[in-house]
Formats: sequence, structure tokens, C-alpha cells
Amino acid sequence: MESSRDKLRALVLALALHLLCALLLFGGLWWTQETRPIVMPGPVIEAVLVGPTAAPAPSGSRPSPRPAPKPQPQPPKPEPPAPTPPPPEPPAEAAPAPPPPPPDRQDVIERERVAALAQEKAEQEKKEQQERVRREQILLEEQEREQQRQLEEIRKKREAAEKTLRDEQARMKKLEADRKAAQLAADAEKAEKAAQAAAAAEQRAAQAQTGAGGQDNDLAARYAAAIQAAVTSSWNRPDSAQAGLRCTLQIKQIPGGDVISVQVGTPCNADAPTRNSIEQAVMRAAPLPYQGYEKVFQRQIDFNFRYEG
Repeated sequence: MESSRDKLRALVLALALHLLCALLLFGGLWWTQETRPIVMPGPVIEAVLVGPTAAPAPSGSRPSPRPAPKPQPQPPKPEPPAPTPPPPEPPAEAAPAPPPPPPDRQDVIERERVAALAQEKAEQEKKEQQERVRREQILLEEQEREQQRQLEEIRKKREAAEKTLRDEQARMKKLEADRKAAQLAADAEKAEKAAQAAAAAEQRAAQAQTGAGGQDNDLAARYAAAIQAAVTSSWNRPDSAQAGLRCTLQIKQIPGGDVISVQVGTPCNADAPTRNSIEQAVMRAAPLPYQGYEKVFQRQIDFNFRYEG
């Protein structure tokens, strides 16, 4: 209702203002018009007043009459000014919208609380995101350091393994060279010892021929010497073997000289590695000498192994 009255009042005031402006405009035009002079058409006539009070006529000749002045052209009529167009009517002002009702205090407090919670949540999420980025960066740096450490450890292990392999290869080459040299020396020594043993056996056999025992004792002596030579040539003497070695061997064999078993008995002044090497020498020497010694062959014999150094 108030809005309709305000609109009607504004319309009446606008119409009154326009009417006043129109009156002022037409009144100004009326006051500015000039009064036009009245001009009679025809020639100009001069007249002389004659009467008792007139002055006497001058003596002498009468002056010639002056020519009548030429009629002046009438000035052109001024054109009436063009009417001033009326000013445009001002647009009707829109009635202002009624102000919104004031918000409820409780609603304002609730909106402020919600806005504060939203801002707090956004700040918290931002902090959490920054913390996640920081932790991921730290984890990435730790992983890179761990990877570098593992690579360095692998490199060191590889270098150590390569050095160990080189050292082992050098050691094995030296051992092989030493073994070959020792084997050559041992073979030469064995050959020499075998020759000495064979010579000693022949000497003992020759001596046995002259004493009691006859031909069988001589054959047995030569048989023992042949076994000694065969075992000695097959013996790989260990470093712990000492000169003056004496060991009794119990050998079981079959006809043909194949060895079934061998065992070091007593007496024996050799250590365990030397005893094992002697037993292995007997097995490698098989078949033991047999042909030509059938008369003195025995399946089980006690054989005295000697090493003079």
C-alpha cells in the first residue's frame, strides 16, 4: 500500500514540474518580443506655420526648397525565434525496494559458527596436506640414502669378493706348483728308495741262499722286497713322515695279488696321516707281485714297511 502511494505522489510531482517548466518557457518568449515601429507609406511633406506670431520673412531671395529625402527602406521584420523544445521528461525514479528484514540474531550466530568451522576445517586440511608432503619428502630422502648405502655396500662386497677370489686363485696356483714340485721330488725319492730296497732285498736273498732255509727263504725274501718296492713307489709321503719310519702292515690278498684289506698294526712309529698314506699306498700298488712267487704266496701276510728318509 505504501509503495502505491509513493509511486502516485512521485508521478504528480513530475507532472507539476513539467507544467512549471513549460510556463516559464512561454513567458520568456513573450517578454523578449520587440515593439515594431509604425511606418506610413508615401512621400515626406514639410509644412510652415503662418500666423501673427510668426517671424517676418527674411528679405532677399527665397532659398530653394530642399529635396525630399529618399524613403528609407524598411528594416526586415525579425523572424520570431524558434520555440525551444521542451526538456525531456526525467525518467520516473524506480521506487526503492523495501529493506530486508533484519536477520535473526540466532541465525547470525549460527552462520558465523558454521563459517568459523568451515575456515577451521580448511586450515586443518591445509596443515595436514603440508604435513603429508613434508613426510613424503622425508621418506623419499631416506629411501634415496638407503639405496645409496645399499649400492655402496654391494660395491664393497663385490670388490672384497673379487680380491678374495684373486687371492684364492693365487694361493691355489702356488699350492698346485708346490704339490707338483713335491710330487716330482717324492717320485724321484720313491724310485731311489725302491731301487735301494730292491738292492737290499737281493742282498738279503743272496745271503739267505748261503744259510739255512734254502731256496724257499731266498724266494720269500725276494717276494718281500718286491712288495716293499711296489708299495714304496705308490706312497705319497706326507710332510709329517719322519726318517726311520717302521710300521707293520697286515695285508689280506687273493691269488693274483689283489688286495682285499690292509691295516697298519704294531709296532708303528708313524702318526695318523702317515698311517693312512701307507694304507692307501698298498691299495694303489694292487695287484701286488704274484707271478713267480706262487710258492711263497700267502693270503694274509705281515709286511714290515720301512722309510729311511
